[in-house]
Amino acid sequence: MARAIRFDEYGGVDVLRVEDVPRPAPGPGQVLVGVRAAGINPGEAAIRQGFMHERWPATFPSGQGSDFAGVVTELGEGVEEIAVGDEVIGWVDTRSSHADFVVAEAENLTPRPDGVPWEVAGSLFVAGTTAYAAVRAVYPREGETVVVSGAAGGVGSLVVQLAKLSGATVIGLAGAANHAWLREQDVVPVEYGDGVLERIKEAAPGGVDAFIDTFGAGYVELALRLGVYAGRIDTIIDFAAAEKYNVKADGNAAAASAGVLRELAVLADKGLLEVPVARVFPLDEVREAYRELEKRHTRGKIVLRP
Repeated sequence: MARAIRFDEYGGVDVLRVEDVPRPAPGPGQVLVGVRAAGINPGEAAIRQGFMHERWPATFPSGQGSDFAGVVTELGEGVEEIAVGDEVIGWVDTRSSHADFVVAEAENLTPRPDGVPWEVAGSLFVAGTTAYAAVRAVYPREGETVVVSGAAGGVGSLVVQLAKLSGATVIGLAGAANHAWLREQDVVPVEYGDGVLERIKEAAPGGVDAFIDTFGAGYVELALRLGVYAGRIDTIIDFAAAEKYNVKADGNAAAASAGVLRELAVLADKGLLEVPVARVFPLDEVREAYRELEKRHTRGKIVLRP
């Protein structure tokens, strides 16, 4: 037997439970991984609450989780490029990584570099590939200015760093408590809230070339008011605004590949990409982990450790 997170109906964190389930077995082309760390993400909370039913409906009883890192414990038929005992980073599309063991497609795995801690590795896929896709969508270049909303969040904290690697000037919208960290990343911090438009203009007297929205709450409209061309605005969350204003909505799905995950892991291993981990919770405290996540004021990732 093994433990896994389950829920039987849409709702708040109280519908989540830790359940004993049979240890899963890998099929052809799959591997069984003993999970050492698994990140949690806002999208999972939205799915569990039923907010994404039209886009990603849940089938009950539902599991949860995409990100993970762990140790390969069993191989399915036809898997040759991976060995039992390998330490890997990966993802699943079956909402099942918040568990002691997860079955993953072998092609969705990449080796864990020695310099990438378990907590970082296990929370890299969703936030990392989302950030990668968002930055690629607006194509920042040296000498340009990019604004990022939610700049200290799980995705935003990676967006600002990847955008900096392009040579652009990056303005990060965040609360004052996160300004010191943003400055450490050579990002220009700007307080969000009333008057943010004027504060951005003051920080970017030459204008804004691109805008990445990781928070929602009207930032697409703000980008347009700043004069940013619609084709260089990307939101990972405000799909209604993306459709209304014909801006981009590239996120995780646009960069979901083992190749991109490997590239991000190498950047983290080399110290070129810091993946802030805010808190680590044991699997049994999954409800508390999501309570913390849903406050939307945490810098970096929240991680489960089975």
